Amino acid sequence: MNLRLTWVQPEDLVGHELRQAAEDGRDAHALAARWYEAGGPPAPPTAGASELPRPDLRPLAEELLDSLATLPTPLSGDEPTALPEIQASAAPHDLSPTPVPVADPDALRDRLHAAWLGRAAGCLLGKPVEKLPLPAIRALARASGNWPLSTWFTARGVPQELLAAHPWNRRSATTSLAENIDGMPEDDDLNYTLLNLLLLKRYGRGFTTADVARLWLDELPAGRTFTAERVAYRNLLDGVEPPLTAVRRNPFREWIGAQIRADVHGWTHPGDPVAAAAQAYRDAALTHTANGVYGAMFVAATLATAATGSADVHRSLAAGLDVIPPRSRLAGAVRLGIASARATPDFDTVVDRLHTELGGYHWVHAVPNAALLAAALTYGDGDFSRSVCAAVSGGWDTDSNGATAGSVAGLLAGHPDRLPERWTTPLKNRLATSVPSFDGIGFDTLADLTHLEAVRP
Repeated sequence: MNLRLTWVQPEDLVGHELRQAAEDGRDAHALAARWYEAGGPPAPPTAGASELPRPDLRPLAEELLDSLATLPTPLSGDEPTALPEIQASAAPHDLSPTPVPVADPDALRDRLHAAWLGRAAGCLLGKPVEKLPLPAIRALARASGNWPLSTWFTARGVPQELLAAHPWNRRSATTSLAENIDGMPEDDDLNYTLLNLLLLKRYGRGFTTADVARLWLDELPAGRTFTAERVAYRNLLDGVEPPLTAVRRNPFREWIGAQIRADVHGWTHPGDPVAAAAQAYRDAALTHTANGVYGAMFVAATLATAATGSADVHRSLAAGLDVIPPRSRLAGAVRLGIASARATPDFDTVVDRLHTELGGYHWVHAVPNAALLAAALTYGDGDFSRSVCAAVSGGWDTDSNGATAGSVAGLLAGHPDRLPERWTTPLKNRLATSVPSFDGIGFDTLADLTHLEAVRP
């Protein structure tokens, strides 16, 4: 087999779906036995394809994926996917909209500029160590005298044997180590932010999930998608329409993908976290269900509250929690992250607890990453450097968590000049992307474009 398309081959998806079944309480023992008796591999631990190709297993894999989808889950009552049921379960209180006055439009624009810069810097900080296990991240940073983490990762001074044992992310080392940074390189965590800005410009705030699909087919290269987004893209090309695109043979539907797309929805609804969450839902429903959707809604509402310029990080996180089902696994994980960071001043200890409690999930799953994000933001207490460094130092999806933490902390900083220059200067006000018409754009221009959508009636 000369070409293996990752994240969509049925024989690579069965292991992930069996793990998803264990997480949401479905009894899949009989189906799992059939898979393993036939020689089916478990889920690939980090990459999008198993180590050895097994196309001979594809017919069985397709049959089992369809059978797994019919199994009932006992968690559906606490973890609904339909928006009316989510809203009824969450029943947000004391979240009446408090729109930001337009008398001082420059203040909101400055906050948005800082949020764009913060998202880019946090993402870039996490890129070299994406996919690395927590002990490797700690060892690499300590070897260069950068622990607790306080600045960019570097290979300078790191012993060769350590670099050989724990190589940097192969796609990112050439652009994201301190010695190599030259502007913000392309990353899906920024591509989706650009796409959602384009979404609002093209379709307005009343966009539908089908509009998101149309935009992707027009503007998003399929090869720039991963996990749930790639499965949904494949489903669209197969003629499957939303929201079925999120569930057909998609074992990644509760992973972090929708959460990394949520920023624009929050940024453009300052003071209205409920509306921000509802807008994020319409985006997320193309690719995700249940906890995957809640992650997007949680982030959007948190950002909408932080965007007012009058809320601290703790009130912002509380607003994020208020829009998702309180008995869901993601809500419980967020509460665990917040409580752990409040109770323990040493953040390494907080991270160790989260990895012990939630380490059974895949490293890109929404549940553990939302817990780590909430813990990092709580620990950072509004300080930009503490927030992004804590988020990245906790492992799992390092660039995504760094990006969202940087977005929240940037809003709270309120102005790009209040972000430390060591984070913003290397960005050179330049973003690389494969999203048409945006390559090389400056973060100041992106702030202007986002502000237009935020104040548009």
